Amino acid sequence: MNAQMYLAYDYPLLSVFWSMLWFFLWIMWFVLLFRIIGDIFRDDDMGGWAKAGWLAFTILLPFLGVFVYMIARGKNMGRREIAQAREQQKAFDSYIKKTAGGTDRPSSVDELARLSEIRARGDITDEEFSKAKQLVLAGHGPAEGPGTDTAAGSSGSGR
Repeated sequence: MNAQMYLAYDYPLLSVFWSMLWFFLWIMWFVLLFRIIGDIFRDDDMGGWAKAGWLAFTILLPFLGVFVYMIARGKNMGRREIAQAREQQKAFDSYIKKTAGGTDRPSSVDELARLSEIRARGDITDEEFSKAKQLVLAGHGPAEGPGTDTAAGSSGSGR
C-alpha cells in the first residue's frame, strides 16, 4: 500500500464531517464579517469617527468585533438593508417607467372611447372622427391628428 491509502485509513468519516462543519462555519463567519463591514459603510447615522472605530475594531479584533457589533447594532442592520433594497427597487421602477414611456399614455381603446364621446357631443365631425380613428389604430394617437381636445374645442366651439 502507498501513503495515500494509509491517509484514508487514518482519517475516519466522522473526522471528515467534523472538518467540513468547521470549514463551513469559517466561511459563514467571513460572510458575516463582510456584511458587517458593508453595513458600517452603509449606515448614514454614524459619523466618520464612529465608522472608523467600528471598522478598526472589527479588523483588529475580528471575532470580538463581529460579535460586539452584532449585539450592539445588529437589530438595525436588517432595517438598513431593507431600506436600501426598497430604494433600489424604486430607482429601478422609475427607470423602467422612464425608459418604457410610462403608463401616462392611454390605451387605444380608451382613446377610441374618448373620440366617440367627443363625436357624440358634436365637437368633431364624422370626417375628423374617422381621421383620428385611423391615427389611433395606426398607433400614433389623436394628439398628433385632428381629433384632439384643443382642436375639437376650437373647431366645435362655434356649433
